[in-house]
Amino acid sequence: MHVTHLSLADFRSYARAEVELGPGVSSFVGPNGQGKTNLVEAVGYLATLGSHRVSADAPLVRAGAERAVVRAAVVEGDRRQLVELELNPGRANRARINRSSQVRPRDVLGIVRTVLFAPEDLALVKGDPGDRRRFLDELVTARVPRLAGVRSDYERVLRQRNTLLKSAAMARRHGGRGVDLTTLDVWDQHLARAGAELWGQRLGLLAALGPLADKAYEELAPSGGPVGLEYRAAAVEEPVDAAGREELYGVLLAALGEARKREIERGVTLVGPHRDELVLRLGELPAKGYASHGESWSLALALRLAAYELLRQEGPEPVLVLDDVFAELDARRRERLAGLVSGGEQVLVTAAVPEDVPAVLAGARFAVSGGRVERE
Repeated sequence: MHVTHLSLADFRSYARAEVELGPGVSSFVGPNGQGKTNLVEAVGYLATLGSHRVSADAPLVRAGAERAVVRAAVVEGDRRQLVELELNPGRANRARINRSSQVRPRDVLGIVRTVLFAPEDLALVKGDPGDRRRFLDELVTARVPRLAGVRSDYERVLRQRNTLLKSAAMARRHGGRGVDLTTLDVWDQHLARAGAELWGQRLGLLAALGPLADKAYEELAPSGGPVGLEYRAAAVEEPVDAAGREELYGVLLAALGEARKREIERGVTLVGPHRDELVLRLGELPAKGYASHGESWSLALALRLAAYELLRQEGPEPVLVLDDVFAELDARRRERLAGLVSGGEQVLVTAAVPEDVPAVLAGARFAVSGGRVERE
């Protein structure tokens, strides 16, 4: 799978941009702040409905514009599709496939698939649990696009349940009349149902991802490792490696019941996939707090390489995006990473100077400056 044309309107710094692309390597080179990352960010947005740089859509719309449009022509074998997303901050986003049919934004998931390496990836090792949950959920959705609906349902129910718990907690603290909690059982069932599916998909993902991450780390840092991936669920004290959806539903529903008194006191949902953690290990020790800077980088890269290999094994090969990542790496890791990804069907690279692009990744080159993208 690869993108043959990228079109932007009022996206980030671009009033308009039209970029012809092909298979193989394409490098976007120019000084910092000229819009290189904006181009690959747009490709990533089509794949995930989110940005790897910001959590909201408003910063993606050019200053002074009401909306932004990202459009891409995509080829997968003999199949050609045109996918378009219209970003409307404060209102519902809109999507089209092949211009004719207006669909839900999440219906475009799976048309473009990407794996992105970026300086922000260090947060996968050193950052908060939310960074690792996001990594898991984006990869889960890339494997099974319908899970976007499950994630959306879970987040909706969680908001409703938290609103009810917060109202009950406020009433208790101020001595007012108690809040009717008779609907809490229903919210528990909805939360446990969606949460169990998300939990199960994460466990299945880690079972497939673990060996690939260990292998990738060995290729990047032969003297390090082994890599361990451990899922810690807030609903149980002991790790759960594998279980059926109904079993997980029962576990989560029981955990919600046990936590209810504490949740009413605190006004927030305390168990569920939104509280779970992915623990990364190097050898016997957790990577966070123990791994060196170089080890942390190698582990973050290994996770991305494992994701790339997993998606290649299970479906159309994803577009590989290397966003200013080589400038962050020492010479050894730079060459090893470049060698591992050079054979990708489509590789998009951003760099401040040509020297930051390893020779093995030679291919089409675009100069980016002052809102213009020109092929050299």
